[in-house]
Amino acid sequence: MASPVRVRAIVHGSVQGVGFRWAAQREAARHAVAGTVRNLLDGTVEAEVEGSREGVDAMVAWLHEGPSSARVERVDVREVAAKGETGFRIA
Repeated sequence: MASPVRVRAIVHGSVQGVGFRWAAQREAARHAVAGTVRNLLDGTVEAEVEGSREGVDAMVAWLHEGPSSARVERVDVREVAAKGETGFRIA
């Protein structure tokens, strides 16, 4: 089995107060990825996503769209070290 990968993504746009974190948690379950999602003080949302390459890539693709109530302008993504995390939580 392939080693898990992990990315940190910062989502810019109208992404707070629109249910983004809860939608991300549902989407993470759908793609069987672990990690966290949280609002940052500058109005962005930070997501760390870990799992299979396919699951992480699917989650990153979703982050570029977000829920229908959000307006994503851009997503900055970088790979980080996997932590072996399980579950996906709103921080």
